[in-house]
Amino acid sequence: MSNRINVGSLAFAIGAVLASGAAFAQAASRPVPTIHDSVDESKLVVLAGNTHPAANAENDRGIVPDSFLLDHMLLQLQRSPESEAALKQFIDDLHNPQSASFHRWLTPEEFAAQFGVAEQDVEVVTSWLKSKGFTVHGVQPSGLVVDFSGTAGQVRNAYHTEIHNLEVNGVKHIANMSDPRIPAALRPAVEGIVSLHDFRPQPLLVPRRKYTFTNQNGTVYPLVPGDIATIYNIKPAFAAGYTGAGQTIMVLEDTYLYSINDFAVFRHKFGLDSAYPSGGVYQVSPVGAGNCINPGFQGLPTDPGYGDDAEAALDVEWATATAPNATILLAACKDTSVTFGGLLALENILNGKSLPSVVSISYGEAETYLGAAGNLAYSLAYQQAVAEGVSIFVSSGDEGAASADFGNPSRHGITVSGFTSTPYNVSVGGLDFGYVANGINPGVYWNPNNSTAPAMLYSSALSYIQEVPWNDSCAGGLLSGFLGISPLGLCNNAAVTSPSGPLNFFLNAVGGSGGPSACATGSPSSFGIVGGSCAGYPKPAWQQGLVGNPGDGVRDIPDVSLFAANGVWGSYYVACWSNPDPNVGGGFTCSGAPGNWAGFGGTSISSPIMAGIQALINEKTKSRWGNPNTVYYSLAKSEYGAAGSPTCNSTTVNPTGNGCVFYDVTQGDNVVVCKANGTALNNCFLPPGYGLTYGILSTSNTAYQPAYTTNTGWDFPSGIGSVNVWNLLNNWP
Repeated sequence: MSNRINVGSLAFAIGAVLASGAAFAQAASRPVPTIHDSVDESKLVVLAGNTHPAANAENDRGIVPDSFLLDHMLLQLQRSPESEAALKQFIDDLHNPQSASFHRWLTPEEFAAQFGVAEQDVEVVTSWLKSKGFTVHGVQPSGLVVDFSGTAGQVRNAYHTEIHNLEVNGVKHIANMSDPRIPAALRPAVEGIVSLHDFRPQPLLVPRRKYTFTNQNGTVYPLVPGDIATIYNIKPAFAAGYTGAGQTIMVLEDTYLYSINDFAVFRHKFGLDSAYPSGGVYQVSPVGAGNCINPGFQGLPTDPGYGDDAEAALDVEWATATAPNATILLAACKDTSVTFGGLLALENILNGKSLPSVVSISYGEAETYLGAAGNLAYSLAYQQAVAEGVSIFVSSGDEGAASADFGNPSRHGITVSGFTSTPYNVSVGGLDFGYVANGINPGVYWNPNNSTAPAMLYSSALSYIQEVPWNDSCAGGLLSGFLGISPLGLCNNAAVTSPSGPLNFFLNAVGGSGGPSACATGSPSSFGIVGGSCAGYPKPAWQQGLVGNPGDGVRDIPDVSLFAANGVWGSYYVACWSNPDPNVGGGFTCSGAPGNWAGFGGTSISSPIMAGIQALINEKTKSRWGNPNTVYYSLAKSEYGAAGSPTCNSTTVNPTGNGCVFYDVTQGDNVVVCKANGTALNNCFLPPGYGLTYGILSTSNTAYQPAYTTNTGWDFPSGIGSVNVWNLLNNWP
């Protein structure tokens, strides 16, 4: 297989399901209907939790014309409570070695027949949509998603909510101004519209920070594939023949690569193409329920996915770095006016004829912003993937514990991304190296000369390197301690608070995300702050009982973490990304030494790396694993016991020859700076039950939000910790 294959939007190489009526018909009977009453337009119910927090009077710029087109909206249906309970039990059995159903993964057709929505319910809902003038493009075979288009006038008439123009921080948007309402008869089958606005999820990458702290001669150590193979002990796996052969890793995007040749250059520069010639990349736009348009390269500022090609480059390149003989499948659909193209691609693939082994998703959006229907859409999609044996890895986020405040000082309290907080995915967090903060000579960990060994070109890491949470905020304890000042003092220092201050870039909420699920269902309070009727996903059984994980009753993230920093302590990831557009941070070439290439951090890189590690596990065990969290947590409980494992403490562990499956990160935090928002001082407080709170000195000052520190075992900044891949492979059941 060539490493420069470019497949077009027909996606025939993966056998995606065709967008014809016949493709949606199922021979097997569906579950029993839940809609029993006739549709009465005078009896309406509210689809609560489906208004974006930015849709408020302050941002309102007036109603859009009735003719304004909202193309390819997704109506999210739900199965009956009885069917949902049966599916959850079935998924538990799929992961229970004592069950007769263990690893008896379903095909998409079997999933639709056993756990879809009743055909009668789908018919009632689609007939109602058509009666309101909407165009119904198709229904996913499971019946859970209906794709339809219509005008703002039709939306107002059918859903009793207006679409308005908004302006948020100088950026124009559209959004519904109130929760939709539908006939009560439809409510048992309908959860809501996944999106009636154009707020996009964030690609979770952060450009290299050229201002770095070093404790020697200013040398920085950009990471290349061979470094990751050394640090996380993947080299013995490669030597034993586990390279991802026969596995397909799918990355979800809303754009194609700027140049598919960048992937080939990346593999060639680091010797992956000659050592592992089977590795390649396909770009596909999987046809499904009539809703996937080939995005091509999103290269103009008017394109919905403008600039996201850097994310696409990182995803395919670092997935192949970890599983160099795997097939990397870039699945992308063009964003519609209200729907993220990556979600369209995921749903079409999961309902298609050929499934990937592993999926990596490098986008995120706070639970409070996704809304009830949006959160459910990702949860149900991941749930279907797990039932089909597909493992889903999702970036935890790049905002510390403040996922509603991408890059900016926190104003919305503790929030996590709804892309990563479901019980059906592995949430991958972000770490940094701790030797500079601890005053250790980098020569302990780095060779002054780059390697020339095959597939290790340009690498210089000597061993595992002690890790801390990735945190670029002035509120971080390690950063402020290194500068000899308290976090509160640093965050209110003129060098940080002044726009021209030399340390102004630390006035942010940037770092590996982690926190409790708190608004997967229900409606937040004003400004998108967790409150109101919000509730998090219940804590999965496999997450319970691990030392350090709180008894909070909800799903906590992340699960595992890997290096994801952008250079403050001297290391970051390199990427071959040749887009010359300076408006998206481009202008790099892929020639010369990799240290001159584009550089990034972000959990958007740790996620495809972890997905590649899972591909090695699948290859070794000759099996898919659905949700591998069931095994990760089981292994972690064995290693950490009731009190943790001192021999596997990241700070003190023997960096080579150890028997650790996981490295327990026990230094640092994911605390970020909080800035007052007028009189809403509680924006800087924690929800009850999560430790101390810190107030604001005045509305012009900043404070540090007391998110979470590391501790023995599981913790919010790092989850279980990072991995020793060879030991993980050898201890996998």
